[in-house]
Amino acid sequence: MPVAGRKVAVVGMGGAFPTCTGVADFGEKLFAGKSMIRSWDKALAYGKQIRSTVAGFITEEEMDLEAVYNVASAEYPETYIDKKGRIPDINLATADMGSIWAMIGAKESIEMAGWTEAETRSEGTGVVIGSGGAGHVILRNAWHGFFQEGRKSRAAGSHTVDRAMVYRDAANVSCYIKNRGVCESIGSACATGLGNIGYAYRLIKFGLQDRAICGGVEGTSLETFIGFDGMQVLSKGFAPEESSRPFDLQRNGFVCSFGGGIVALEEYEMAKARGAHIYGVIDEYFNNSDGDGDMFAPSFAGQHRLWAGLAEGARIKPDVVKVHGTSTPIGDIIELLCVTDVLGEEGYHVSAPKSQFGHMLGAAGSVEFIAALLMLENQKVSPCLNSSTLNTEPEAFQLKEGWTGPVKPVSEYRHLLPQETIEKEINQIVCLNYGFGGTNSAIAVSRDV
Repeated sequence: MPVAGRKVAVVGMGGAFPTCTGVADFGEKLFAGKSMIRSWDKALAYGKQIRSTVAGFITEEEMDLEAVYNVASAEYPETYIDKKGRIPDINLATADMGSIWAMIGAKESIEMAGWTEAETRSEGTGVVIGSGGAGHVILRNAWHGFFQEGRKSRAAGSHTVDRAMVYRDAANVSCYIKNRGVCESIGSACATGLGNIGYAYRLIKFGLQDRAICGGVEGTSLETFIGFDGMQVLSKGFAPEESSRPFDLQRNGFVCSFGGGIVALEEYEMAKARGAHIYGVIDEYFNNSDGDGDMFAPSFAGQHRLWAGLAEGARIKPDVVKVHGTSTPIGDIIELLCVTDVLGEEGYHVSAPKSQFGHMLGAAGSVEFIAALLMLENQKVSPCLNSSTLNTEPEAFQLKEGWTGPVKPVSEYRHLLPQETIEKEINQIVCLNYGFGGTNSAIAVSRDV
């Protein structure tokens, strides 16, 4: 249970963002309305085998990393060289690409937070970081060498397990920063990033930890891309910068992207006492399941209960709602109609960051939480790009018997969906993320006043 009087502050952030050199560059592009989505040469190389060819990807070179390839395979990165000397070689040896991003994000977050070595390495500091999938790049090449080429198991090196295990991101960060508190990884599909932050918030709120490095990552992986392309849920037929189009009438799927978002959380009074800069104060976190037995379909009722649960623990009156907004035909509208049903039709704006950098899967919630922190810090609402044409007719599901939500067409909510960055007073933002299996997450974060 929560400990009376304990609050949780956000005191640092870092990570990996497509086409960006860091958090500052990410913020500049966010508010400049720039797209971080590009044509992907690795997808294009497979021609008609792949439907979608755009992504928000990050290369090794862009992160100042150099792959050292296994002698048995020119495609298998056995370890990496950090050209900037940020991560020691011993930590690079046990990490895949996403885990390296997580360690870099942890380093940036801790430096921004101003934690001492003693604080970072104490029993009061935890690590909670997850990703959406396994280390596909590592596993595919290791297995190919064994099953297809008949190589001995040792040909893949001695780190296939630790570089591909589900827990790898948290484990690598923990070994890197040498914390003595909890080290855990929460996996909840596309709600993973926000779910790990929410769990870390509860650890501090409940008095179990004083600090936490938390978030989500999704390393660049063609294997992941292929899986979603096979489901036929990815955007196609648009220029890269126009491919992610939440709420737009012509939306036809999401843009598969990659990145990492790591934040440093700290008990509020401790952060205040040492004069830390507080980027936001978490008001409440809540998560639930739809309970309807559907693996993929969004649930209006489930999302409604999510809002109700969030409001039980704090006053919820957001100036901005950071939506999940993937650019899928059904998901976007269910979400928007639930938001308007709960909050009404005035007094707030909707931000859809995926319109600029796509859907980062396990990293989505944490990278978008960083976007929300930047909105609080800059008092600006990032835009919903490409929402050019909104349906002037109700959706088919709004006309079906049993529908209990709003019946207005999406075009009636044009005023809530800014297509350009706007400046306004922002005191509270609610962030929403959902995932396969009917999992829903929401967090409310406010300015420190």
